[in-house]
Amino acid sequence: MSHSKRSNIFLLDAERTTWHDETLWFVRQKRDKAVYATPEFQELRQLASDIKDHTLSRLDFYLQQFEENARRNGVQVHWAADAHEHNQIVLGLLKRHGATRVVKSKSMLTEECHLNPYLIKHGVDVVDTDLGERIIQLRDEAPSHVVLPAIHLKKEDVGDTFHLHLGTEKGNNDPQQLTETARQHLREKFLVSEVAISGVNFAVAETGSVVVCTNEGNADLGVNLAKVHIACMGMEKLIPRLSDLSVFTRILTRSATGQPITTYTSHFSKPAEGKEMHVVIVDNGRTKQLGRPDFRNSLKCIRCGACMNTCPVYRRSGGHSYDFTIPGPIGAILSPNIDMRKHASLPFASTLCGSCTDVCPVKIDIHTQLYKWRQVLGQEGEIPASKKWSMRLLSRVLSKPAVYGLGGKVARQGLRFLPHGLTHGKGYNPWAIARELPEPPKQSFREWYAQQAVK
Repeated sequence: MSHSKRSNIFLLDAERTTWHDETLWFVRQKRDKAVYATPEFQELRQLASDIKDHTLSRLDFYLQQFEENARRNGVQVHWAADAHEHNQIVLGLLKRHGATRVVKSKSMLTEECHLNPYLIKHGVDVVDTDLGERIIQLRDEAPSHVVLPAIHLKKEDVGDTFHLHLGTEKGNNDPQQLTETARQHLREKFLVSEVAISGVNFAVAETGSVVVCTNEGNADLGVNLAKVHIACMGMEKLIPRLSDLSVFTRILTRSATGQPITTYTSHFSKPAEGKEMHVVIVDNGRTKQLGRPDFRNSLKCIRCGACMNTCPVYRRSGGHSYDFTIPGPIGAILSPNIDMRKHASLPFASTLCGSCTDVCPVKIDIHTQLYKWRQVLGQEGEIPASKKWSMRLLSRVLSKPAVYGLGGKVARQGLRFLPHGLTHGKGYNPWAIARELPEPPKQSFREWYAQQAVK
């Protein structure tokens, strides 16, 4: 199903659509206030972008350096070429320890690899411990945002979900009581789990350590209680030195939620005594993207979600309309790399206004890459036939001024006499569903300009 068709489903609830739009714009405004209060923010953006550019240009070197240092620390490092191999490695580690109960802190990579359904199919009880993630896991939904996975839900939705799955009183929508219920429920899961799986925000090549940022401390509790810690990371998460980390921690949450810094920034360098620590480094299409000069910059993404909060299309269409783990503008340039045919409609889900590029903390040229993906998709024949032929027809008209002028004259006259029901037919002119056409001018700009020249 295309993005536009999925969007239509979300738009059926006009009240929710408006609320979703306003909520995310509120987060965007918080981001702006945090940025304005940091005079050196633009310098930090440039520095972060430069560090990422450098890292990607020597990724093979830093990956090897990270592996050597991690192994020296006692960490076991695994390599996965794709999502299936990643899932097999994780399951193999669980079987080695006879583990059937796992707690997991938020990790978009494991979502990308569809780890949860894979483990559940093999008899593993895997529980997401981030509150938003747990809510959507109970509802059997995918995250709709990289930082705010349940942002599409209202407190009434959460109350109904908890009543159904956790036995709260029907109609109880009090956020404090619901949060306390979730806390008690998750505490039981933490205490009985044998293995903790975490994502990775940053991996430091110089020290061989991984850094995890959370606001709830769930990753820390899970890792410190379980006997085995498995950290899953995409190979683009590397930064060269520990001193580089402060640049990214200063821009990450300011861009994401407007906070000065994440509540918990935890470093995991080696296993505790008597425990094991594993790091699974995943490719899953990233080297392919690295080899595409026009799209390489997308690998600089630090998953802050700022481009989603500002995007007028994302705010009004919802994250599920993208049908990809990473929604929004950045997802629309990452997804065709994974499956060009399946995600061919996503690069067109943008106004190309450039707001995503303006707020990106690592200066990814998102709207430029969206435009380039459209060209690639057109060359590969992955756009609908109606769009392909209408664009070719328009190209011919625009290349012949006489034909264009005649067409404009016919349209100006025709719009005066055509009935409203015909010019605003919902079946073939969705643009006019909520808009009125302007009054047709009596003459074109060219005609007016020619008259001025005569005077």
